[in-house]
Amino acid sequence: MSQRSSESDQETSSRPTPANAIGEERILDAAYELLLAIGMRRMTMADIARHAEVSRATLYRRWPNVQAVVAALMTREWTIALVSAFQPDAADGRARLVEGVVEVVAKTRVHPLMRKIIELDPEFLTPYLLERRGSSTVAHLALVEEGIRQGQADGSIRDGDPVWLARQIILVSLASAVSGPVMAEKDEYTKLDEELRVMLTRYLAP
Repeated sequence: MSQRSSESDQETSSRPTPANAIGEERILDAAYELLLAIGMRRMTMADIARHAEVSRATLYRRWPNVQAVVAALMTREWTIALVSAFQPDAADGRARLVEGVVEVVAKTRVHPLMRKIIELDPEFLTPYLLERRGSSTVAHLALVEEGIRQGQADGSIRDGDPVWLARQIILVSLASAVSGPVMAEKDEYTKLDEELRVMLTRYLAP
């Protein structure tokens, strides 16, 4: 192989990957690792780009700032939790919904991402708790509403507007997920889960 050909291959391999060929998961994985290592407040867009091995321009094409990257990361993590939690083999709609909600709450309570944000950057969560719904909350509401409709259809969930029943369930669930560690030690979390299960089962019973 000629020297010129070798140099050409080297130049090609060192060129940055085109923005549209870089998977979002790669960038979010890098942000996840950084957030756990140094916290959101100390993390910069340059840090994320460097850790993901992409250019800052590529990063800014997708998200305007660190907060937006972390919001996308949280949406991904809780979408994964939602998909795995609501299983179709429950006895009826109410059991499926209750067990799914309890599982998501239990996972959220101990999730490394959530615990690190609460520990180092709790102000990031304030808008989502007090001012507006994030995309994760919107997805949770839609899933719970649909679960309520299914339970009402099979007679396992009482009559009522699914929208408002779902909102109340999300409010209770958020409190258990975020503030649970204030009320119980880690080895007592299963007691929180059991009380939430009893509460939701009775709340939804016909």
